[in-house]
Amino acid sequence: MKKIVLASTSPYRKSLLKRLAIPFEAQKPTFDEELYASTQQAPKADPVLWAQTLAFLKAQSLVGPGLTVIGADQLVSFQGQILGKPKTRENAIIQLEKMQNQTHELITAVCVLDDGTREFKHEFVNITKLTLRKLSRIQIENYVNLDQPLDCAGAYKIESHGIALIQDLDTQDPTAIEGLPLIQLLTILKECGYESFNGTA
Repeated sequence: MKKIVLASTSPYRKSLLKRLAIPFEAQKPTFDEELYASTQQAPKADPVLWAQTLAFLKAQSLVGPGLTVIGADQLVSFQGQILGKPKTRENAIIQLEKMQNQTHELITAVCVLDDGTREFKHEFVNITKLTLRKLSRIQIENYVNLDQPLDCAGAYKIESHGIALIQDLDTQDPTAIEGLPLIQLLTILKECGYESFNGTA
């Protein structure tokens, strides 16, 4: 029997995927992202290709017979620079200061590797454009203290207090901002033979 595996331990992606009401398991990818990023073949100059590559390699690391593996990656492209997870409070503050009153792209890439369909690989990219409000240093510090967005690309949690940072956004799927575009992903999972509300998710 086929099984869906989410190649991620992100609590945000796990929570999002549960909303599709399709049973799945979440596993940590065996792919070493930091090691790969240090190699010459890593396409870090192209934000979209970089996100796509990471999503594919995460999924590929867990692929196996009878499995449908979902890999995803998200990054921020701002003025030609890739911004990942800030990881520290100071980096989060610096990122938000740079992006305030400016527009950036939130790039979310998804790769589905399915062992049971004729087309083994399904890929797509969602690009959301967001403009942040102009904020003072104190406001930014207070926000970071409140939401602790250290593990979020762009250094904000739009599903929480981060919504107050946003002046404008343009997206085809609001769930993409949280890390997993569910609308297009569900279409792919249906092609792979899965349906919502058919069992305990």
